[in-house]
Amino acid sequence: MSVPYVVTEAAAGCPVYPASLPRYQDSRARGVLLGREASRIMETEKEKTGGHLGKGRKRRQVPNQLVRATEARRARWAQEDMQPEAKKACLSTVLFAGNCEITHGQLCELLKYAVLGKSIVPRPSWCQIFHLNHLNNVVVFILQGMSQLHFYKFYMEFEFLRKTFRHKFCLPPPSSSFLADIIGLQKKKAGDLPKTSEGSLPSTSSKANINLHDDPIIQKYGSDKVGLTRCLLTMEEMKMFRFPLQGFPDYENFIPTKCNGFVTDNSPLFGLDCEICLTSKGREVTRISLVAEGGCCIMDELVKPDDKIVDYLTRTFQEGNLFNIMACPFVFFIESFSGITKTILNSVTTKLKDVQRQLRTLLPPDAVLVGHLLDLDLRALKMIHPYVIDTSLLYVREKGRRFKLKFLAKAILGKDIHRPNRLGHDATEDARTALELAQYFLKYGPKKIAELNLESLGSHQKLQTAGQKPRNRTEVQHPNTSILECLNSMGQKLLFVAQETDATTKLSSYGNCETIKCLSNKEVFDQARVEVPLFPFSIVQFSFESYSPVLTEEMSKRMKTKWKEMSTVYAGPVSKTCSFRALKRLLKSFGPIQSMSFVLETYQLYLCVQYEVLEAAQLAIESLNGIMVDGIYIKVQRPVTELTLDCDILVNELGRDSENRDTIYLSGVSESFKENMFQQCDHFPGLEAVILPKYLESGKQKKYCFLKFKTSGSAQRALSILTGKDWKLKGRGALTPRHLHEWLRSFSPESRRPPGLRIIPCPSEQQALQTLKSDHPKIAAWHWGQKIGKLYHNMDPGTLCLVLLPGSKSSIYGSLPGLGLMGIKDEEGCTTTGMAL
Repeated sequence: MSVPYVVTEAAAGCPVYPASLPRYQDSRARGVLLGREASRIMETEKEKTGGHLGKGRKRRQVPNQLVRATEARRARWAQEDMQPEAKKACLSTVLFAGNCEITHGQLCELLKYAVLGKSIVPRPSWCQIFHLNHLNNVVVFILQGMSQLHFYKFYMEFEFLRKTFRHKFCLPPPSSSFLADIIGLQKKKAGDLPKTSEGSLPSTSSKANINLHDDPIIQKYGSDKVGLTRCLLTMEEMKMFRFPLQGFPDYENFIPTKCNGFVTDNSPLFGLDCEICLTSKGREVTRISLVAEGGCCIMDELVKPDDKIVDYLTRTFQEGNLFNIMACPFVFFIESFSGITKTILNSVTTKLKDVQRQLRTLLPPDAVLVGHLLDLDLRALKMIHPYVIDTSLLYVREKGRRFKLKFLAKAILGKDIHRPNRLGHDATEDARTALELAQYFLKYGPKKIAELNLESLGSHQKLQTAGQKPRNRTEVQHPNTSILECLNSMGQKLLFVAQETDATTKLSSYGNCETIKCLSNKEVFDQARVEVPLFPFSIVQFSFESYSPVLTEEMSKRMKTKWKEMSTVYAGPVSKTCSFRALKRLLKSFGPIQSMSFVLETYQLYLCVQYEVLEAAQLAIESLNGIMVDGIYIKVQRPVTELTLDCDILVNELGRDSENRDTIYLSGVSESFKENMFQQCDHFPGLEAVILPKYLESGKQKKYCFLKFKTSGSAQRALSILTGKDWKLKGRGALTPRHLHEWLRSFSPESRRPPGLRIIPCPSEQQALQTLKSDHPKIAAWHWGQKIGKLYHNMDPGTLCLVLLPGSKSSIYGSLPGLGLMGIKDEEGCTTTGMAL
């Protein structure tokens, strides 16, 4: 049974104290064992017959044992819904200390951990990432010029951000080097990357220094040569790397090939590659090439997409181009420079359905498709094929990283592909290269590949192209290590896309930082859409003009007033003979009251009640409005001002916020509430955190709390129990994240005035405020929130994504704290069992 966290909030905030962390171990899929069994049976059959299956590639009758093994494997594949779901990287739900403020150093700590993993750098002190080995990429969006004030001022317009990212936290006002702070460059200079010793290109002559047993290829395949069936991806691997699979969600409309035969070590290989463009619906095929064994191209078709093309992904390579592939031989994704232009496709009439039909006709029943990042090609083709060899996974590396096709072609085959004088890539060349790489692996075996020491070879070529000296790879453990050093130790590069600033100039001086300088936010978006999928770590910065300090101060006052008025209710009319003590007790039952006063300007008697939290005010309106008190029906409502005209819509959207929908608010809790909850924890499945606010002065527990659950369904079931006759508490869904309370308390005190009194700005700011009320800033917030949404949807599952609104710092006008939003794509539904107090 998992035990929930308890979070108590005091003046400085109390951290979350998990006594132990869950431990996960990956298990090998049964499909892998079946694949090995099939290989063993084939080897036994070969010994009996004295034949050589690798020569002549003559077909022979399939052994009955192999047929049974294959049928057993397929029967298990058909019951995949009974197998446990593949693990996903996910963040812990309860992340932060009581004040929810994360320093720039702590943010850097998380990013380094995401890059290197727990075996090299310490675990972040303020949050947890479960299943870290399933984390793919890291993408950071920076909205320069915006702050937490902007987010809540235009909360309705930032619809995508508030509904997508479950984890939000405060950031301190930034220094002049915010970007350098979050990637750990505060004290670094361009020449400070780790010093390296001189050395020559690694080769087989240096294999005495190589520990073959630690090579990932040897660990996966062993030292002996393997057959074709051993190189096939298992069902579990195909699921993990998002290959289209029959009967799985998102692939209902995909067309299966007619390949339903039994694969043996004699089955034919076919190299496949597609060129891709971006359309209004996503990635679509513009060219397909199929190459048979021997290198003969049997299919080479241009394809006209069904939807409007928005980017042909055409790129001309030139000598010294920043995108030279050999400058960065390690990535998760292949660069999709198609070489296809509008002119080329003008006269093309072939459609996707035509090439699907042609492929089904050409491929024999036991065909094995070979490609590099083949899942992308099959998804673009909208086809399903059960037998595949992916060379980016065949030449396996540590920690899920992959070699580029260009690098493998040069290192293994001695071929130069993607030459700089060409317009984009050649699909036939790529298909043929992938096929030859698979044939080389089958011919020479894993030991020969391991002796080439591809890691050292790739690092040497990368640094040589970047103008640096080769180095011996060392693990980076120093606490002051920068993100760039972490990536450099992994043989990877950082992508930074932004308008030209001092930061872009500084970062461009680092050899392993790919800096793209743009002239506008639109250009930043266009570049990020193409380049972000190609890099393991990306920073995309959009720049916005800041408001004047006077206007910013006025905005802060208006925001404080708005939340104060939303937390205020007017109740009445009440009888002059009613028991005011009982009425006050009734009003306090919904939550803590900051002030209560009579309204004397009305003919009948009304009460003005200001609650400490918005949930209490909303609960009072929902519970008391229209009830009878001492023979009089009372009305409970908020003050009506220009700041609260749309508060009903805002309250509804706050309830749908990704951070609030799994959390409930309860009022009337006693000091023994925590112990009672733990005693009856079985009645509240999915409970992850009990958040107990305290009074700042005395440290005494307040009479309300928040409960956070794994799902909204668990939260609603718990709410119905806790507000029932046994517990007799009052409650509803949460409306305000914890960081928002801290932010509102941080505002400077304002002058006392009756709630609802209109703020009259100083004359010099009248025109600026009129601009503020116009559609322009709202449209900007909505527009760029949607743009980030488009980039987010193009990311692969398992991508850690952060959106940072840095804030501003001024010694004259005061500082504005920033806001961070964070999540891992497709992490919803990931469980974090085993958490303890």
